[in-house]
Amino acid sequence: MTPGLLVGGQSSVVTDPSAFAAMKPEWDALYERCATSTPFQSHAWLTSWWQWYGGRSRLHVLLLRHEDRLVAALPLMRTRRWGCRVLSPLGVGLSDYTDVLLDEAHRDGLARTASEALLGLPGWDVMDFPEAQPGAALETLHACWPGSRWLMEGSSCLYMPALPLEDQLAALGTRTAGKLRRGLYKIDKLDLQVHAVTPEQVPAAMEDLLRLHALQWAGRPINKEHLSSRFQAHLTRSATELIATGRAALTEFRVGERLVAADFCLIGADFAGGYLYGADPWLRTRVDTFAMVLRHGLRQAHARRLEKLSLLRGAEPHKAKWGAKAIGNRRMIFGRTHRAGLYAALVRARIRAARTLKERLSAKAVS
Repeated sequence: MTPGLLVGGQSSVVTDPSAFAAMKPEWDALYERCATSTPFQSHAWLTSWWQWYGGRSRLHVLLLRHEDRLVAALPLMRTRRWGCRVLSPLGVGLSDYTDVLLDEAHRDGLARTASEALLGLPGWDVMDFPEAQPGAALETLHACWPGSRWLMEGSSCLYMPALPLEDQLAALGTRTAGKLRRGLYKIDKLDLQVHAVTPEQVPAAMEDLLRLHALQWAGRPINKEHLSSRFQAHLTRSATELIATGRAALTEFRVGERLVAADFCLIGADFAGGYLYGADPWLRTRVDTFAMVLRHGLRQAHARRLEKLSLLRGAEPHKAKWGAKAIGNRRMIFGRTHRAGLYAALVRARIRAARTLKERLSAKAVS
């Protein structure tokens, strides 16, 4: 028996990282059969995240098989928070969408079977998925969960249909569209050279992207994790494989020989998602760098015949001015013991406090 693989009937739990790493072929095959899967549930993303961010957590990847074929996978880890034993999804914090993989052909039945397997799994009180997008496979599991369950608001994500930017502008007011077109004209005058990074070029290109990202945010509040060596290591490892399999793209923008911007985009079954970009301050004083990256993202999504471009988490004004629409993620919590109620109450209180603080800061900025 493979170390860390605890078999019980048709369900099993992987607790050994090396066993999880060895699952790549069957995990990728299941991923392709899941209509709601995103790159954040890919084997490349999750194994890389676990290597650099697993820390003191204990791996608990629940698997369901039918006739030796993997048909469901719940990428989990066990942690402790507020006195509760918590099952959380791998990738939490860095993943804009958290979900499980359920073979599309048997989604409802697998959700019920997964519920039974989870309830029979000892050593946990509550399971918490903070970023389930609308239509996620997790919704099916949440709907049939026989125990206590809670549904709360998650992050807002902005989307645009994968149409040329000119078509997007046509739907905006004349004054707004005219202003944005003038910004795009300035970009065209730069004579940008656009280069798609190959898997072999990822290590150097990712280092350049993160350097530009740090320069872009110099003197302003930045996510400090984006400056860490482990973040760079995670993106480098995962991007190398994701680009090789067509699930991500890393793009460099140059003016002459000068690298002025870079953009890392994740590619799902129906969307391209702008995950991180960086721009030289020299470029930012001349053009709207977000408009440059946005136009490229739309072209990329349109060329791949995807339905939409996702701007992922965050409803910042510089995104919304292009006509992007907000769609809210949901936080889904599943209870197994009486401690789950206290955990859910604390989560709800924190969400309420964060919303109140945001409203006060917005009101202060307006006044």
